[in-house]
Amino acid sequence: MNPTAPTISELIAQERRLTLPHFSYDDAYALGGLLVSMARERHAPVAIDIRRGAQQLFHAALPGSSADNDAWIDRKRKVVERYGESSYLVGTRFRAKGTTFDDSSRLDPDTYAAHGGSFPIAVEGAGVIGSVTVSGLPQADDHALVVEALERFATSIV
Repeated sequence: MNPTAPTISELIAQERRLTLPHFSYDDAYALGGLLVSMARERHAPVAIDIRRGAQQLFHAALPGSSADNDAWIDRKRKVVERYGESSYLVGTRFRAKGTTFDDSSRLDPDTYAAHGGSFPIAVEGAGVIGSVTVSGLPQADDHALVVEALERFATSIV
């Protein structure tokens, strides 16, 4: 996986397209299992986190990942919680303005990271209710893995 960097409009379109009809505990387990399966097929050394609000519904750490990945998950997830958009979109918006999130957000970089890999879980009629986050690959690949899994997952739920 080596995707080209998506544009701001492409990132916004992904979020709109991936609004789900519902998201339950069972959905979190299914999405997490799908992400684990996809990561194992690719031998991706990632950690995976799925949250609904403040509650962690799913976590997995695959071979090659470390506690550092969990720290990155927390920092990327906090960007989604604060902005209601993917961590990659937030970082891309800052780069498009000729700056970086770390330099211009006025937020502590030890707490927030606008790097790809955390994506909002949005439900029709409810807005953003949680996040799904992957850490362990380059940021564009973390983001692309989450988006691909959400695309597959979205076609499987009714």
